[in-house]
Amino acid sequence: MWNKIKTQLEQYPERLKVARVLIENGLSAKGDKICLNQIEIPPVRIARVAGVDRRTVNETLKTIEENPELKMIFEEIRPAGHSLKEIAKHLNLGVLEITPINARSPGILSNAAMLLNRAGLSIRQAIVDDPELSPEPKLTLIVEKKIPGELIPELLKISGIAKVSVY
Repeated sequence: MWNKIKTQLEQYPERLKVARVLIENGLSAKGDKICLNQIEIPPVRIARVAGVDRRTVNETLKTIEENPELKMIFEEIRPAGHSLKEIAKHLNLGVLEITPINARSPGILSNAAMLLNRAGLSIRQAIVDDPELSPEPKLTLIVEKKIPGELIPELLKISGIAKVSVY
């Protein structure tokens, strides 16, 4: 997906910055409006985050509206939802963050889930970064209780895992 967007906007680096902010935050573009689900976001707010001016945001929206391929992507994108990662500690949940060698390697999520299951831990939430959008994609698993330290060496044995962090 990101490669399609990049190809369409690469001659406009500032617009590409705006597109990245929209994608990373799951914000949709509908005509001249930017929305978070049903909430309209003023272009000036996007401009600040992207490090561009408001006119660039408006030009990006115009480009999206005029390009059927971009319009299809940006009209329908939605945020992935809430993340328990930042509040897990306060809820007595465990957080397992896995950095893959190659984010496109199959089996990392399923093997980690099986290992947690064997340890009697239930996954409350799984968050997977898109390798096209994130420079260092990670798999984050939020589990029902703290993750025992003895699971770390077992997780590192899973094919394709470079690094494991538990907190």
